[in-house]
Amino acid sequence: MKKKLFGLFASTAIVLAACGGGNTATEKPATGGETVSAAESLYKKSCASCHGQNLEGGVGPALDKAGGKFSQDEITDIIVNGRGGMPGGLLRGEDADKVAEWLAAKK
Repeated sequence: MKKKLFGLFASTAIVLAACGGGNTATEKPATGGETVSAAESLYKKSCASCHGQNLEGGVGPALDKAGGKFSQDEITDIIVNGRGGMPGGLLRGEDADKVAEWLAAKK
């Protein structure tokens, strides 16, 4: 019984860690002299575990052409409220707006 309970807690911790956290994101240097925008940093913390590090998709759909399919407002709505299997509320407010604007430019 203790092993099952421990397994449940361990898997819950992994899932929660994958969802990201925190609301602080600023531009910072990436490898190779590139800079990572605040929006991209937020995406990598909160979204990449399902949608892929390079927007290629995974558990969730690919987002490399999200802006060609949805407007910025529609993307914000999906981020805040969720859609299909995606839970809402992983990002809120200004953070959701930043990521939506960044994704809307992907066409």
